[in-house]
Amino acid sequence: MRSTSQRRIYRKILTCLLMTALSPIAYADSTDSAPLFVPQWLGAQYTFVDQNQSRIHSPYSGPLSLHPDGSTARSHTFGAYFGVALPWHLQYYFDVEMFKGEGVSNATGLAGLTNGDIIRSGVASLGKRPYVARDYLRWSFPLGGDVVPVERGQDQLPGEEATRHIEVKIGFMAVNDDFDKNRYANSTRTQFMNWSLWNNTTWDFAADTRGYTDGLMIGWIMSGWSLRYGIYRMPVEANGQALEKSLSAANGQQLELTLQPKPDGWALRFLSFYNTGNLGIYQQAIDIAQATGQPPDIHADDQPGRHKFGFGINGELPLADNGDTGLFMRAGWNDGHTESFIFTEVDRLLSGGFQLSGSHWNRSDDRLGVGIAIDGLSRIHSQYLAMGGDGFLLGDGTLHYGPEQIAEVYYSIAVINHLTITPDLQFIRNPGYNRDRGPARFAGLRAHVEF
Repeated sequence: MRSTSQRRIYRKILTCLLMTALSPIAYADSTDSAPLFVPQWLGAQYTFVDQNQSRIHSPYSGPLSLHPDGSTARSHTFGAYFGVALPWHLQYYFDVEMFKGEGVSNATGLAGLTNGDIIRSGVASLGKRPYVARDYLRWSFPLGGDVVPVERGQDQLPGEEATRHIEVKIGFMAVNDDFDKNRYANSTRTQFMNWSLWNNTTWDFAADTRGYTDGLMIGWIMSGWSLRYGIYRMPVEANGQALEKSLSAANGQQLELTLQPKPDGWALRFLSFYNTGNLGIYQQAIDIAQATGQPPDIHADDQPGRHKFGFGINGELPLADNGDTGLFMRAGWNDGHTESFIFTEVDRLLSGGFQLSGSHWNRSDDRLGVGIAIDGLSRIHSQYLAMGGDGFLLGDGTLHYGPEQIAEVYYSIAVINHLTITPDLQFIRNPGYNRDRGPARFAGLRAHVEF
């Protein structure tokens, strides 16, 4: 029997579809202003990933290790995206997604997991039915008369928008929709699939298990630079679906300055974050373990009001082909003393690579991507794992520490309009930061349909 929340989702979907279908102006050209009060269908997507993990050298393993005999898994994500233009520069967005399948080795054993879409899988109890991905209100207040055209897209109503404006979002959304964006390494569905290449993995941004949360984002957007601040609800427990009720008790805050003198030119983004929540401290978990003779358990040390902070830098440099060929890089650091709580278990990150347009071999819509990433842990975090402690992704029972080293190559083939097929290869040394295990090889095939 469907729950009340599921029935509410279905009613919203049907209302949006019905009003869109009945409106003759709902499919206005992307350069036209969006009609007021008319729900518009902004897009839909389906992504399929088939991925195989090789056998790995494995003298021992723990409850969260990569499977030593290899693994094969398939994932499916579906999404439908809607928006409504309102008076006074207001817009409302409502997105629904559904996930089916799983990741290789149950999506554990790595800091840089190899399929970014499995972040939406959640824990087993979440089920495989449609869920609300975004449900928020956006306000854009112009600060000048210069405008740019805005095309129809996911969470983007068609029309015009002032080049300089104040932007406010409030509601249920994904934090990384507005922060740590990168032209060449930003989407697991069309670009790199490894978590450590499409996001700054040291940034433990507030989110539920699927990657969404309630909050507020305020942006000051000017010609050549922008400044954004966001505050969001934290999960109650590590990698948990339930969110804290009070922002005063627990929250995730981030501030990002973006420098981009020309709209299609180079960009640098400087990110900082500060989380307050029900966090554990690695040293205290180790002290308790040494006193009791038991393996350390960071989850048993969780207490409210603790803090985690970090910083990141993110750059992109277009080189040719109207920006379709270019370079990217990220670097990140967090304090490493408090528990990795939300995204993944990384305290240090350095990543980079390039995208090459297929126009050089007469395939202008194809893309070749090559990226590398190095993930690292703080000394106390690695000691915790070496003593037999578990996180929410890592736990080999012990640890011979070494940085996790990742390389990924993909080739996105534009088969027909709206459909891409992408072979993907990944090679990872020291999986889960363990020199005693691996290396691991992953071969994948991704199909992505987007309207």
